[in-house]
Amino acid sequence: MQRVRLGGTDVEVSEVCLGTMTYANQTGREDAFAQMDRALDAGITFLDCAEMYPVNPVRPETVGDSERMIGAWLKAHGTRNRVEIATKVSGPNPAVRGGAGFDGASIATRVAESLERLGVETIDLYQLHVPMRPHYHFRRTWTFAPSSDRDATLRHMDEVMAALAAEVQAGRIRAVGLSNETAWGTARWIDAAARHGLTLASIQNEYSLLCRLYDTDLAELGANEGVTLLAYSPLAAGLLTGKYASGTPQPSRAANDIATGGAGDLGGRRTPRADEAVAAYHEVAQRHGLDPVRMALAFTRQRPFPVIPIIGATTDAQLAHLLDGLDLRLSAEVLDAVAEAHKAHPQPF
Repeated sequence: MQRVRLGGTDVEVSEVCLGTMTYANQTGREDAFAQMDRALDAGITFLDCAEMYPVNPVRPETVGDSERMIGAWLKAHGTRNRVEIATKVSGPNPAVRGGAGFDGASIATRVAESLERLGVETIDLYQLHVPMRPHYHFRRTWTFAPSSDRDATLRHMDEVMAALAAEVQAGRIRAVGLSNETAWGTARWIDAAARHGLTLASIQNEYSLLCRLYDTDLAELGANEGVTLLAYSPLAAGLLTGKYASGTPQPSRAANDIATGGAGDLGGRRTPRADEAVAAYHEVAQRHGLDPVRMALAFTRQRPFPVIPIIGATTDAQLAHLLDGLDLRLSAEVLDAVAEAHKAHPQPF
């Protein structure tokens, strides 16, 4: 497992990240500990979390439990000096502090709370989970209406970045990143970071064979400004495994969503067009003798911009399958076939 730097910072991490958003919900303590052990043995030292986790659903009574799970593992195994920890401050999610989100005045408190739950003195990457303004993520592209209150947005960014710079100066965080951001927003955050002596390290946005909003303006920005994409849901919440082709299996993320009163549509990803796209990519994999899950991850890792996929699994067995295929490199022929499938099935959700 190679080591890479996050953007232009001095924070060095593994080239694959382990996501922990199901820990303390779908993934219990035994499986969570086994996953982190297995990932570390494979050379994955980069763990991603968030104050709102676990998800599916996000509930006020479970906010912070995934961070606590990581903290328990660190304490039990004495592994803090072997891993890099990323977490996020929540945006306006109603289940987290009533949707208050974050601003410059609250950053120090939110950092302190995450540090306590994790049981650490320093967070390696601290990310802003969702913008405090309209955005197009989570299937909001169809109704996106951007804010035009530029002055208020820029004041917010400057105040938040000043607070983050103070946390870096105090040694409580090492680097700063974004999540679910836009090209314009990322450019302005870069400006704000520079004014306060910081370098923006990363942007954690959804990216997979089925979700390629990042491929144009954001890709150019990331490549030229040294911002690393942390690609979440590289398997499109499980769609690309093919397990939903004939219904809703038990256990699964969709089944858990239905059991807790949700629609079971994987956050709007599960559509007839997505089913057609998944079938097309599975045909490419079959034609070339590849495992479709491993093909999907290899595709993300071979993009022409700085990128680290965030892999996640409900069970340790699922994680083992992902890890066994991390050495795969796709040939030009396979990449051409993937490109043709993408042209036929662009942005299916």
